[in-house]
Amino acid sequence: MFSLGSQHQYFLYRSPVDMRKGFNGLYGMVINELDRDPVSGEVFVFVNRNRNLIKLLHWEKGGFVVYYKRLEKGTFLLPEERDDGVLEWPELVLMVEGIQVDGYRQRPRYTPG
Repeated sequence: MFSLGSQHQYFLYRSPVDMRKGFNGLYGMVINELDRDPVSGEVFVFVNRNRNLIKLLHWEKGGFVVYYKRLEKGTFLLPEERDDGVLEWPELVLMVEGIQVDGYRQRPRYTPG
């Protein structure tokens, strides 16, 4: 089933990616560039140079899924860069929906240890 949500961990690859890459090319980038395990269940986010194409690579039980979106107008605005490369679910949703929020601060929430 196609399902992504806040329960997943997201990693943004910040350099432009050739969107002709398919499953194997993105898989290789995850291993070689991000130094992550592609079958971990994490979601890996890639954007092209013009920032009008986005691909998400995700391992689900039984195989990989690639989510792909092409904007007919406008660009994806990448969130501020963080050292760990993690992209939070709300940041991904805002990025995909084209919503720009200046000066936001996320309120603390309880997270079980």
